[in-house]
Formats: sequence, C-alpha cells, structure tokens
Amino acid sequence: MNPMTRLIRLSLALTLLAGTAVPAAFAAPPPPGPPPPPSAADRDDDSGPPLPDWEHLSPQQRELLIAPLRQRWNDAPQQRRRMFEHAQRWQSMTPEQRDRARKGARRYEDMTPQQREEARVLFERMRTLPPDQRKALRDRWEAMTPAQRAAWIRANAGPDNLPPPDAAR
Repeated sequence: MNPMTRLIRLSLALTLLAGTAVPAAFAAPPPPGPPPPPSAADRDDDSGPPLPDWEHLSPQQRELLIAPLRQRWNDAPQQRRRMFEHAQRWQSMTPEQRDRARKGARRYEDMTPQQREEARVLFERMRTLPPDQRKALRDRWEAMTPAQRAAWIRANAGPDNLPPPDAAR
C-alpha cells in the first residue's frame, strides 16, 4: 500500500472517529436514574435531598416504586381481592389512622416469629369481640405469664396455625 493511500485511510478513520466522538462529547449527560430504595434501617431517615411529589417523579422513579407491588400482584392471584380491598380501605382512612397503621406494621416487623404468631392469633380473636370484651381480654393478656399466653394461643389458634409445642419455653 502506498504512503498516500495509507495517509488517506488514516485521515478518513480519524475523521469518522472524531465525527462520532464530538457529538457524544457535547451531548447532554443522561438523566440520573432513580435513587436507590432506602434500606429498612434508613426508612425513617430523611437525610439527603427531598424527593418530589408523585406528579414530579420521573417515569423510572415511578416504575421503581410500582414494580414490587406489580410483582406481588402477579405472583399471588388468590390474594388480589384482599390486596384490592386493602387499598380501598387505605384510601378511606384518615391521616391519623394511616399513621397508626404504619406504626403497627413497623412494630410487627420488629417482632420475633413467636411474637408475630401471638399477635396474629390475638388479633383474630379480638376482632370478633365487642369493645368491652376486647378490653377485658387485653387486661387478662397483660396479666398472663409467658406460659399462660402460650397455652391461650394454642387454645385459640386454628388447627393449621398451631405454634410448635416448645414455643412457650
């Protein structure tokens, strides 16, 4: 290959490379991706810049927030009615009721598996009682020893939901 051909090819290659590199160098940077979801330890931490209201979130940020719900919905067709009714109930709650519900959910998340089972059985029983009987049961529950509570749970849990016999220890 003669030197002139080599020079033309080299110039042409450099021109082509420069032609693709220049627009990329001057192009606007891509929009930042959605922020990483907060960890459970950081859920109450408001450090960092405030996030916008829903209407001002980017489509990527909205998708990030919606994706877990979509996955739960698709993975559990038998739970869809319960999930939908839960959403309707949430919409009808006052801000104070929503705050109490959030605090209760956080308290439940921090419980041991045994405490969760106790709370579930106790809740199922309490929801069937009128307010005066609820208060009486709550007072009795607070006075019970751990062994008495375990016996009460076994007596009041459904047959499919009995805790293991050694759970009272």
